Amino acid sequence: MSDPSRESAPRSTTDPSRRSLLGAALGGGAGLLLLDRRTATAAAVPRDSAIADTATWGARDPRATIDVLDHAPSKIVVHHTATPNGTDYSRAHAFALARSVQDHHMDVNGWIDTGQHFTISRGGYATEGRHHSLAAVLDGSRHVVGAHTAGQNRLAVGIENEGTYDELDPRDAQYTRLVELCARLCRRYDIAPHEIYGHRDFNATDCPGDRLHALLGQLRSDVAAEVGGDPTGVSWPLLRSGDAGDPVRVLQYLLNEHGASLTADGVYGPATESAVGDFQRSTGAVVDGLAGNQTWNQAVRERGSGDRGPAVRAVQHRLGTAVDGIFGPNTATAVRSFQADRGITTDGVVRVRTWRALLR
Repeated sequence: MSDPSRESAPRSTTDPSRRSLLGAALGGGAGLLLLDRRTATAAAVPRDSAIADTATWGARDPRATIDVLDHAPSKIVVHHTATPNGTDYSRAHAFALARSVQDHHMDVNGWIDTGQHFTISRGGYATEGRHHSLAAVLDGSRHVVGAHTAGQNRLAVGIENEGTYDELDPRDAQYTRLVELCARLCRRYDIAPHEIYGHRDFNATDCPGDRLHALLGQLRSDVAAEVGGDPTGVSWPLLRSGDAGDPVRVLQYLLNEHGASLTADGVYGPATESAVGDFQRSTGAVVDGLAGNQTWNQAVRERGSGDRGPAVRAVQHRLGTAVDGIFGPNTATAVRSFQADRGITTDGVVRVRTWRALLR
């Protein structure tokens, strides 16, 4: 049986085999009415706002022990199922969807259980996906390792949205429930709204569709209106062969954190380009040797007091402190001072906004 932390990277959710299998299981196919969220009559969000757990919708038992980590996730990744945009908005259909997704993930992908943590149907019903995900949220300090986004399964909560959103927006009921669920996760886990992403922000996939991905800025804003915080997403610089400077040196340190053996000389030469390509392959990103959004999103990791390693060296180099790779009191003080100067939350922890500021 496979270990959940070693499950293979999820297939692109635009995979025709997945689309046809789930569509057949759910009774989808020809004659389905496609509804645009902006033009369709708004459907009422179901009154029952609870998330139906795995027992409620009749899940199969997982094939192996689910890995539960003793730390909270730091981000949310939004997906679409790439199945037909059906017109059955009932609770029963939402449960049938949950069973079909689990069957596909276990029987076709070979995973131990449903890959994502939660699923939202087009009718606006939310179901638990991977076992123990809801209990982890209620606890507030644990995270279930999923199989929804290669390179991020130990760090991110995955939410699937029923449907295909390349040309159409989700229905109002579905989008409203997505906002509610994201806000709940942000509150419970202290996730910042700007840490809401789409699957394609990390992996080589079209998921969650052009239209849903374009809505992520609005989603962050709507969640921020509920929980507070700056919803502005982070955009990373694009580095390539021939570039030189401190951003390249930071990239080299981060690649070393993930197993490369580069000299952090600040020069984007052949060795760095090769290391970027290797890292992209290992994380399921687009393999082009260019360090853009996917590469940075995969490479950066939260670092704070007590941490050690190349990523800490990157921070210390940019702050002008002793570069010993140990995040001690002097480094924490320097980080707080840097954050205060840049208008970043002054907590001494290097999260995504601090990383981005360090590259300027």
